[in-house]
Amino acid sequence: MKIRKNFQLTIPQGLRKKFRLVEGDYVEMDIRDECIVLRPVKVIQPDQEYFYSREWQEKEAEVDEDVRKGDIAGPFENAAEAIEALKTAKI
Repeated sequence: MKIRKNFQLTIPQGLRKKFRLVEGDYVEMDIRDECIVLRPVKVIQPDQEYFYSREWQEKEAEVDEDVRKGDIAGPFENAAEAIEALKTAKI
């Protein structure tokens, strides 16, 4: 890697993919022994923390599986159709 103008570095594509880094992400820089260590940091807004909880992500995975299997209903033209679908849905 070469240090460029304004002391910028380009993270190689393989590392970006491995750590799922995209433009705008944050990294933390630290020193260990004689090394510079970069660590990805994901910033989560306080009002979005629930989405990243284990329980929420487990339910998201269930929904993804239902969608993959086609086990979904809708879209509906109106609320009455949606309510009827809820009454007949297998639970």
